[in-house]
Amino acid sequence: MDLSGKVAVVTGASRGIGQGIAVALAEAGADVASLHLPEPDGNRDTVEQVEALERRALFVDGSTAAPDVVEAFADRVTDELGDIDIWVNNAAAIMVKPFLETSDEDWSRLLGSNLFGYIHGARAAVRRMAPRRTGRIVNISSITAHQAITDMTAYITAKGGVVSFTKALALEVGPLGIGVNAVAPGAISTPLNAELYTPAVRAVYEDRIALGRIGVPRDIATAVLFLCSDAASYVCGHELVVDGGMTINGNVGFEPES
Repeated sequence: MDLSGKVAVVTGASRGIGQGIAVALAEAGADVASLHLPEPDGNRDTVEQVEALERRALFVDGSTAAPDVVEAFADRVTDELGDIDIWVNNAAAIMVKPFLETSDEDWSRLLGSNLFGYIHGARAAVRRMAPRRTGRIVNISSITAHQAITDMTAYITAKGGVVSFTKALALEVGPLGIGVNAVAPGAISTPLNAELYTPAVRAVYEDRIALGRIGVPRDIATAVLFLCSDAASYVCGHELVVDGGMTINGNVGFEPES
């Protein structure tokens, strides 16, 4: 899967899944740009990994929830790296809080990054890809949109919106030569969920996941790489679930017949 000469945007690439995606795309030959919240250590680490692969890196502090910031970032990427070929909407926040305890501000913050941030990114990408009639957009969704978790209503609502947005946008911009798909991670160890994944939580996940382990960012990155490559040229509006087999597990403890 060769991306030599391509310019890729990965939002939120200073750590976790975003970092894994950025490095995987650079390994395939792409120059990488990212818009992310300030995180100097993570930012530096990702840039060093990309540049060690002899690819260019442009990392900019900013929030995807602000449309003017996203547009200015996209202009800068075009000016400094060239035409944008790939845009991966990954930047997101997480919140675990009972529904009746969530405020309007909580919902605004979560939807701002986890849904509207994707809309802002995709719009910036389509504006620049449509005239060239080529491009790939990948949205990072979540299996929680299909297998809900208690006390995560805002997060799951946003991720469900991402799935529907992906399908609707794919249908609309497909005729323009732009492929739009999503990747739905399962349980993946990242700094975002480090505190949530207690030993007890990890034990439950490892019991439910068919492959017997919690995933790592690289597991998601390779799936994204596939969707950004020519190997996925006929994949359109699809959500690729990468969860080690967790959502197919309907076991309830039946004993086999003797």
